[in-house]
Amino acid sequence: MIEALVLYLVLGAVAGVAAGLFGIGGGLLIVPVLIFSFTLQGLPEAVVTHAAIATSLATIVITSISSVLAHNSRGSVRWDLFKPLAVGIGAGAIIGVLIADSLSGPNLQLLLGIFVLSVSVQMALDLKPKQGSTAPQAGELGFAGSCIGCASSIFGIGGGTLTVPYLTIRRTEMRQAVGTSAACGLPIAAVSALVYIWVGQDAQGMPEYSLGYIYLPAFAGIAVASSQFAKVGAKLAHTLPQKRLKQVFALFLFIVGVRFLVLNLMGG
Repeated sequence: MIEALVLYLVLGAVAGVAAGLFGIGGGLLIVPVLIFSFTLQGLPEAVVTHAAIATSLATIVITSISSVLAHNSRGSVRWDLFKPLAVGIGAGAIIGVLIADSLSGPNLQLLLGIFVLSVSVQMALDLKPKQGSTAPQAGELGFAGSCIGCASSIFGIGGGTLTVPYLTIRRTEMRQAVGTSAACGLPIAAVSALVYIWVGQDAQGMPEYSLGYIYLPAFAGIAVASSQFAKVGAKLAHTLPQKRLKQVFALFLFIVGVRFLVLNLMGG
């Protein structure tokens, strides 16, 4: 147990630094590493991926709170956009968790592999959307929120990789897009985590100290370390060669995505 807690603290620290350096949610790093960690711990294949995704989302609940407060203090959260987005996010997150729960672990990893590969290409090529000229309406924001919430709850992320590009395309200034995206991460994570607790109540093979699909020791270690080390990452972003580091992280994501695809297409 001590070794596992140390691993989760280290993982949380690395995820926090990555989030601060690159402006992405730690879920992209946390979910793959937890899948590997839980597999080594001997968790059954049927719950490994679901547990990794649920635990990642639970940690995002904690880390997003400080992120929202920080962005709001700088006036970069567009609450007028957040409110209709949040309504859609809540509904989409519920649907996403139910979809994930209905999928087998290998099939869920296939989807995760495709998503991680897509993000790795975007990061490696530094693809960024241009600011659009048309602002979104409330109905569109609700629909977009449902799509973002659904995908985020399936992949165990806070939604920044989806929300920021969408808001930018829909005429939102980048600083406000990032701040509003950070605010959206809280309902994504909170609703998803609660539903993963509910659907995972009777999951066979979850270890002791679990709450539904959430493994509490991993949640505690990652949440404590990531919230602290995000500040370190933000400071390092001003001194380290961010472009090269981003390419290295993109390579890591590419390898992870290929591994998920190859292993599961070949039947493990």
